[in-house]
Amino acid sequence: MPAQSTGTEDLVLRVKPSELNLTLGATETLRTEVVDVGGRPAKGEVLFFSLDRRGVSVDKSGKVTALRTGSFRVIARLVGAANGSRVVIPVRVVHAKPAAIVLRSAPQRVFADTIVELDAAIIGEDGRTRPDLTVDFRSSDPKIVEIDDLRRIVARSAGTCAIIASGSGLEQRHQLVVVANPVRTLTVTPNVKQARTGDVVHFAVATADSAGKRIDDVPVQLAVQAKPTDHRGPGASGQIEPDGRFVAETPGVYTVIAACGKLAASATVRITPRNVQQQLVKVGHGEVFHVHTSDLWVWEGVDGRDYAVTGTWGADGEAYFWDVTDPRRIERIATVKVDARTVNDVKVSKDGRICVISREGASNRKNGIIVLDVSNPRSPKMLSKFTDNLTGGVHNLFIDSGFVYALSAGRRYDVIDIHDPSAPVRVSNFELKSPGHAIHDVWIANGIAFSSNWRDGIQLVDVGNGIRGGSPQKPVQFASYAYPSGWNHAAFPFRSATTKRFYVIAGDEAFPYGLSIENRPTYPRGWFHFIDFTDLDKPREVARYEVPEAGTHNLWVEGDVLYAAYYNAGVRVVDISGELLGDLYRQGREIAWFLPTHHKAKVPNAPMTWGPQPHKGRIFFSDWNSGLWCVELAPQRGRRR
Repeated sequence: MPAQSTGTEDLVLRVKPSELNLTLGATETLRTEVVDVGGRPAKGEVLFFSLDRRGVSVDKSGKVTALRTGSFRVIARLVGAANGSRVVIPVRVVHAKPAAIVLRSAPQRVFADTIVELDAAIIGEDGRTRPDLTVDFRSSDPKIVEIDDLRRIVARSAGTCAIIASGSGLEQRHQLVVVANPVRTLTVTPNVKQARTGDVVHFAVATADSAGKRIDDVPVQLAVQAKPTDHRGPGASGQIEPDGRFVAETPGVYTVIAACGKLAASATVRITPRNVQQQLVKVGHGEVFHVHTSDLWVWEGVDGRDYAVTGTWGADGEAYFWDVTDPRRIERIATVKVDARTVNDVKVSKDGRICVISREGASNRKNGIIVLDVSNPRSPKMLSKFTDNLTGGVHNLFIDSGFVYALSAGRRYDVIDIHDPSAPVRVSNFELKSPGHAIHDVWIANGIAFSSNWRDGIQLVDVGNGIRGGSPQKPVQFASYAYPSGWNHAAFPFRSATTKRFYVIAGDEAFPYGLSIENRPTYPRGWFHFIDFTDLDKPREVARYEVPEAGTHNLWVEGDVLYAAYYNAGVRVVDISGELLGDLYRQGREIAWFLPTHHKAKVPNAPMTWGPQPHKGRIFFSDWNSGLWCVELAPQRGRRR
């Protein structure tokens, strides 16, 4: 019989193995033993957790899963014990051994005097790509084909040869036929002669043989030459895509040059300034200096007046209600206090009657959501709480057509029916199955849930649109897009009013220099990614909006204008009309900006803009350090600040 311990204070936890060496994707289960001070077996509850969930995950049984390569740590802890109760298990994750070379873009036939890109990868024994290993190329006959320093095929003359790809002791041969180049004429023509910075110009390239017959499958190289208008140390930049799309960041004269074999052609366009700049001026400020402010929602109440609600972060569970009918005199009219540290998100139904607020850090760990009647925002009434399976905290939520989409512990979102707001009922949930998955936000538009899932990127889920037969009771995922940084924090969908293309803007969140809660500013990083989802099966990242040395948070799109909360860079208003390509910030698409500062703020004179919302011609936004603000656009006067 195991010796009975009188308490857990003197128990010791042992874990085997003491360290783990895993290949990527592999699993191994840790074995635990609890003993008393005399080394005799005892009873005790052991908890496991990972210090880097994106590197390795661990479940309740101690099964560790390797999610990415590197060195990580898993913690095993004996509940209630003090001495010897915490064991750190180092975990080293490596790639599987290389097994094969795969040629991902290798043509069967090329034309002489042309250049073609090559792409290959080494695949491990587990079927995964080895990004840490490189592939070298060589030609079996350099007189027919050369491989240049950029690992491209340079076809010299007609004939047959082999392209040999090698690396990590592996080799793959690819047979290639070079045929005579039939192109005798080459032209390049822009669709316009003049455009503004940020406008996409389409250059059409045409090739034909000696008889004038069009040839469509011959590769043409495109390049751009710039002559900027500004001669004071010019930094002109133009971007030309392989399909002929061109965009310029600075005014000037740009010449696009097309080359095919020994032929070349060119065409020139003039680029003028975009000239969309205005200024943002302060209208009003609802001061909150004693705590950090989180999200906001602005709406027209049932009485026709305008109201706003803001949450609080890392404080004492308060949400503030404001009358913003006269935004020059923003008035706090009510406070709702709940058991929480953070009321991170606040949303109001379209009819202006129901408000739902999130809870994190509740003293009883029940967290969940609170449903309020805000028919009279001066006297909000609690209708219900919903905490079932939401004990891990609700960070963000959304209300749509009588349903609340509430995040649960950063792992999934639950769909909760609030048609009877006094008796919420869960009807479904959506959770990814990828190892170490996480979620930060969800936004609903036209029956589609757009969730932001960090390294798993944007997920599009049918929750009533009908595109895949989904509903709130049966969510169906149908499209996604992820990008390398894994910083996907927010998403906002929109269809361009001018081009009718369908985009989702993905916002980053990253704190590479830490998050400063008191006394000093924070310096986040990140940008907004513009993903073209017009073809749902082939989403493409086509543009970005990146303010230097600052980081993004939340966003809103109305018409062809982006309203961006850019943390330490304040609130930004951006022209997103027309086709989008390249870096929108550098193209002069920024309309205006405003830095909310106050010497009495939670962190004095340190902008930390959280979320924007346009409302009736003005822009409301919350600032983490200073509360609720209202600004409006005005014609630019003189030099910008």
